[in-house]
Amino acid sequence: MYVSVEWTYKARKGPETVFRSEEMDAAQAVIIAEDLEKTGLTKQIVFIDRFDSSWTVKEMKGYLKGIETEPHNITVYFDGGFDVTTKVAGLGCVIYYNQNGKSYRLRRNASINEVISNNEAEYAALYFSLQELELLNVHNLDVRFIGDSRVVINHLSEEWPVIEQNLFSWADRIEAKMKELGIRPEYELVSRKANTEADRLAGQAMNGIEITATSELSKE
Repeated sequence: MYVSVEWTYKARKGPETVFRSEEMDAAQAVIIAEDLEKTGLTKQIVFIDRFDSSWTVKEMKGYLKGIETEPHNITVYFDGGFDVTTKVAGLGCVIYYNQNGKSYRLRRNASINEVISNNEAEYAALYFSLQELELLNVHNLDVRFIGDSRVVINHLSEEWPVIEQNLFSWADRIEAKMKELGIRPEYELVSRKANTEADRLAGQAMNGIEITATSELSKE
């Protein structure tokens, strides 16, 4: 979860004003809030999330403690590819997450033959990543989805309307799964070069190479 820290500063000689920080990771925000409290010059500290909900320091600490043993701080890279000759689509996703104080990367791919275009494959890859999140027992969290498909990212972030019926059906399935899992999505469009890991997985799937791997990431 990403939040802003908002606090009321009271000067020693009487006047007071309200400050608000830039957005940051909730765990880092708590550290800053604790330091602010030690100054003795703050009357009130709250955290504001991306949905304009406010959290007290106690509430935020409780939330972070509650999700510590579950996957959180999740970023998903997804990509889909389609072979017009074989009519086979490859789906790839890479999921980065934290759990029990450690960082992990999940790499997964699959091939399907139920789509008819590359755009459909991209939608299917995003839906595939949601299924993987469900297997990780991810619920009621903010999740960042990163892909290189301008169509998918702009459709789901409501920058563009969904016109094609087959793509509309995929968008409906994705939004329904998001609602079921309680996932609050954030979408980011990147270049293909910045999405090489998911792209490679999709290509391997089209070539019949299945990948399922979870690895712990070392701390730098």
